[in-house]
Amino acid sequence: MQSGSEANLWKQIALFLITLGILIVVAFIIKPFLPALVGAIVIAVITAQPYHWLARKIASPNLRATTALFLIILSIIIPTFFLTQSVGEQIANVITALRSETTQQQVTAFFGRHPVLAARILALSNNIDLPQTTRSAAAYFGSKLALLIGGSIGVITQIVVMLFILFFLFRDRVLAETFARSLLPLEEDECTLLLDRLRGTINATALGRLAIATVQGTLAGLAYWTLGVPNAFLWGMLTGVMAMIPAFGAFLVWVPIGLFLGLTGHWGKAALLAIWGGAIVSTIDNFLYPMMVGSQLRQHSVAVLLSILGGIALFGITGIILGPLTFTTMTTLLEIWKARTARL
Repeated sequence: MQSGSEANLWKQIALFLITLGILIVVAFIIKPFLPALVGAIVIAVITAQPYHWLARKIASPNLRATTALFLIILSIIIPTFFLTQSVGEQIANVITALRSETTQQQVTAFFGRHPVLAARILALSNNIDLPQTTRSAAAYFGSKLALLIGGSIGVITQIVVMLFILFFLFRDRVLAETFARSLLPLEEDECTLLLDRLRGTINATALGRLAIATVQGTLAGLAYWTLGVPNAFLWGMLTGVMAMIPAFGAFLVWVPIGLFLGLTGHWGKAALLAIWGGAIVSTIDNFLYPMMVGSQLRQHSVAVLLSILGGIALFGITGIILGPLTFTTMTTLLEIWKARTARL
């Protein structure tokens, strides 16, 4: 009997190791599509209420999921495409304006008023091997162009995969939740608690981040309009989109606009934009996010900030969602352990 028991034990250990190994391999297989998977889950969760309304109107699961997917494409994918196209056109216009004769004269006049700065730049340029620098710059931008093209293909692939996953999450959401419950080693009420907390975290994180980014984009857009920046509405929208990246997203938009204002001779406006952008636009999320989202996550503001920054460091951009989800899972499981211990 003892030898048979030992044999069963070794079989259990072997099964555990094989299962663990397969799970690790599957994790590596899924890893390249993690942004698509996270994006599909987030959209499915935050659109749950509209989808329930749609379910009362359309009986067929396939038609209902197709309709929901079509609405997502119309409301999110297509506007994002046109925004990207418009931003590309505006960047091309900015480059053309910087290369114009008027701008060159303004830059020359600026250096004429600041001879010390002009002398330092001249000394730096005399120490540069221009042919070698040109070749290096060409090679650098050539490689970046290849990465940009590859990145664009990668983004399209992620979007296609995300929409594919999203269709089945819409159609089979009950089946997906049942499958998730079957994998969790928890009681039914404990599963419900954990899944409800995770849904709340996704809603708070995604919608809270969107609301704050909208505030940042609006504040930046008002500044652009006040300072006479061309296409202020478009740049304000782009600032809002980039502000979805915490801490430095908005910075990537208003700083180049400030430089453009300065190089075209509007140094006073550039200084005002730098003050407004640095003191208000790029810092307001540090105060709003913990206040707006922290209470919904049932976590302290410090924990919210650490979960987001740590999540981004570990998972990349998807860490905005995965970081808080990990913290929520941890705190909920600790509560479950505490409740179980109290019953003993």
